[in-house]
Amino acid sequence: MPSARVSRVALPLMSICRPTKQAAPAIYHVARSVHQSTRLPAIAASNARNRPTLHPLHQPSNLLNPAAVGGTRSIFIQTEPTPNEHALKFLPGITVLPKDFNSAFVEYSNPRATISPPHPSPLAASLMNVDGVARVFYGTDFITVTKREDAQWPHVKPEVFALITEAVTSGAPMVNVVGDQAGQVDSLSYDENDPEVVGMIKELLETRIRPAIQDDGGDIDYCGFEDGQVLVKLRGSCDGCASSAVTLKNGIEGMLMHYIEEVKGVTQVLDEAEKVSELEFAKFEEKLLGSRKGPDEKQQENVGA
Repeated sequence: MPSARVSRVALPLMSICRPTKQAAPAIYHVARSVHQSTRLPAIAASNARNRPTLHPLHQPSNLLNPAAVGGTRSIFIQTEPTPNEHALKFLPGITVLPKDFNSAFVEYSNPRATISPPHPSPLAASLMNVDGVARVFYGTDFITVTKREDAQWPHVKPEVFALITEAVTSGAPMVNVVGDQAGQVDSLSYDENDPEVVGMIKELLETRIRPAIQDDGGDIDYCGFEDGQVLVKLRGSCDGCASSAVTLKNGIEGMLMHYIEEVKGVTQVLDEAEKVSELEFAKFEEKLLGSRKGPDEKQQENVGA
């Protein structure tokens, strides 16, 4: 009987503590509703005005266009080899010579020329101060730097590259024009006073020869036409290049003689410094050949004399 009484007393307590089958769905629904309340609201067409937008600097398209970020401009300078192992051609990606410039090129062969009229150039002055640089040449859209024979490109090229990059970044003109340009005219430009033969020579040099030489980092000057000989001056990387004689004979001379019957040959015009250098080289070569001759050959020459 006592056990029965205990059972009767505990029965209500057990019924209160034991969950019924109907209570389970209620707890489930409560938990589900709480889970839904913590979710972020879905982006639907009705609340499109509340959609988050990306800042312009965060747009992925700018990854392909760095110039759009902050308004900056990327600088990409290329270098190209030339037939002259002592000359390198730099392509800064901008126009080097000023607008409406009368000549197709400017050449600086000494430091004084970089600061003197009519075409002073701060960049050329800096380049000429680099140890090992012998000459600076400006084309329309390229810069050719020629080093001394005893200099090495691994030492010269990084400094030249840094100076050109700095000049392009600054946006300052690379060549300043001082004074009147009336007396400075491109030697290949058309002149109505030229004879017909000279006009044809200039046209061939301008349209056929000059583009090929400019690709090699140089240019060509027309100096005259005398007794069937076309007088020219090679500039830039072609000046002093060992292959310039081949270019002069096989390229320029062959084309001019093929199209113009009055042309009998092409002659390279040398500067005073080049004439002295060529004369000294000829003397050295003659002395070198004389030292290689044997005693019998020298005796025969003395007897013949």
